[in-house]
Amino acid sequence: MKTAKIAVVLLAVLIFATTFAINASAWDYKVVKGDSFWKISQKYSVNFKELIRANPQFENHDLIYPDDVIHMPDTENGEYADAEVRGLFDSINDFRSKEGLKELSLDKKVSAAAQAKAEDLAAKNYFSHISPTYGTPSQMLNDFGISYRYMGENIAKGASAQETVYAWMNSKGHRDNILNQNFTKIGVGYCQSEKIWVTIFI
Repeated sequence: MKTAKIAVVLLAVLIFATTFAINASAWDYKVVKGDSFWKISQKYSVNFKELIRANPQFENHDLIYPDDVIHMPDTENGEYADAEVRGLFDSINDFRSKEGLKELSLDKKVSAAAQAKAEDLAAKNYFSHISPTYGTPSQMLNDFGISYRYMGENIAKGASAQETVYAWMNSKGHRDNILNQNFTKIGVGYCQSEKIWVTIFI
């Protein structure tokens, strides 16, 4: 396995006004006769796996009835063209599932922040949670208009998605972020030229 640089930060912050920001692109769909999760995913161009993940209230996803309410995720939140990025996201959720934890959802705004941090790390040639451009991870999230109660950040450089996640899982601080039950969302940033990874958890 290649040696990858890794770093971690974990913060707990009390938010007085709002606990989290609601993604306005997500919406609810009322089931009509003849619907199935597959048909709904095809009709609205939503990733089928993401649609299933967004609706854990159904014990059997093959059994839905008229007037049932289906949560429609933001279609941009899980549709990464880059297989490496998608692989890292799925690998993190696989480890969470093995520990009996809920899977994280991929958040568009958090991913935008993570991507900006990854590109900043590459452009300014540093490896730290403190950015000369954005400041601390918490300052960065605030500047991006992202509200949160808890947050964490993992960064890595020089390894594939799978190697990066395995390295994080063998480092207590990084593992604690990945398996933190307080986190419900993740953003993934990746600078391919430098193989720099940034994951932000909220």
